[in-house]
Amino acid sequence: MSELDLLYTEVEDELRASVRSLLSARCDPTAVTRLYDGDRSVVDGLWKALSVEIGLAGLLVPEEDGGEGASFREAAVVLEELGRVVAPVPFLTSAVIATTLLLDCETNLLGAVTSGEQTAALAVTWSAEPDSTIPAVRVVDDRLTGTITSVAGALEADLLLIPASTPDGIALYAVAASEVMLTPVVSLDMTRQLADVTVDGASGTMVNADAGAAIRRALGAGAALLASEQLGLARWCLDTTVGYLKERRQFGRVVGGYQALKHRLADLYTAVESAAAAARYAAATLAAGDPDAPVAAAIAQAFCSDLAVTAAEEAVQLHGGIGMTWEHPVHLYLKRAKADQIALGTAGRHRARLAGLVNLPR
Repeated sequence: MSELDLLYTEVEDELRASVRSLLSARCDPTAVTRLYDGDRSVVDGLWKALSVEIGLAGLLVPEEDGGEGASFREAAVVLEELGRVVAPVPFLTSAVIATTLLLDCETNLLGAVTSGEQTAALAVTWSAEPDSTIPAVRVVDDRLTGTITSVAGALEADLLLIPASTPDGIALYAVAASEVMLTPVVSLDMTRQLADVTVDGASGTMVNADAGAAIRRALGAGAALLASEQLGLARWCLDTTVGYLKERRQFGRVVGGYQALKHRLADLYTAVESAAAAARYAAATLAAGDPDAPVAAAIAQAFCSDLAVTAAEEAVQLHGGIGMTWEHPVHLYLKRAKADQIALGTAGRHRARLAGLVNLPR
């Protein structure tokens, strides 16, 4: 494997502090929980603050194109912080996946996304792994027709990037959200609610005539950085559970003093630290354009997606009765972890992908 510096830089630490400060002030768990009652009022304001005030919408866009000129390492730090609060914002779907894709296209649409004026989403089923068959709509008389199910980020998007089948392969069309029909899906994780996207004779602007490889690169970047979101989620579960067990008393003694619980927390701690190494390496190889990036992404997703679920389950169980209540935010983390477990490919699919990348027989 490549020798890369995985330590956080001063710039990354400052970015983390800025994002954490804003999220502490504007991402209240009670408001996030209200998403499950259909109240999505927290989403637009929070995303506007992150995308415009801090400039996260254009984080990966070069400075000469009006962006921040940061790398995937900085984007990974942002996702760690978003995972820590289960933030219901389309950073991963718009500022990472859609933006990475638009940077591969010759189009003037990137400016509006970079400034935060518009939010974009790639209309691909959220469970699709980077090497899977890309679902695409049909092109009939220069009009798009078809449905793509379970798309993440579509409800927040002003602009949809829709793959379409052509005689020459997969083309990519940019379509205004007002020209498509969005059908919200009741999702396990309502902080990243999915929607079915239907186009029925919609017009669109072709931004890439042969977009298959570009779409797979964008999905690969999303899968690699999703591991950082899962890491942030797992860290919150570990830290919050440790803090709770230090204070909770039973039979006259602190619950965290029981040896059996210490062993469970120690196992979880070592697993979270392993996840940190995997997630950081995936982001670092992606940022460096390292040829090991696909392998690193597969390893990170194969490990971090299951670890996040384990951490959330431990948090629920070790919080006892209060962990089972609607009022405590730990259920938000379990739902996000379970949803992330199948997002952009399951752990099993990534292990199979890894086998192919390193020439292991399946």
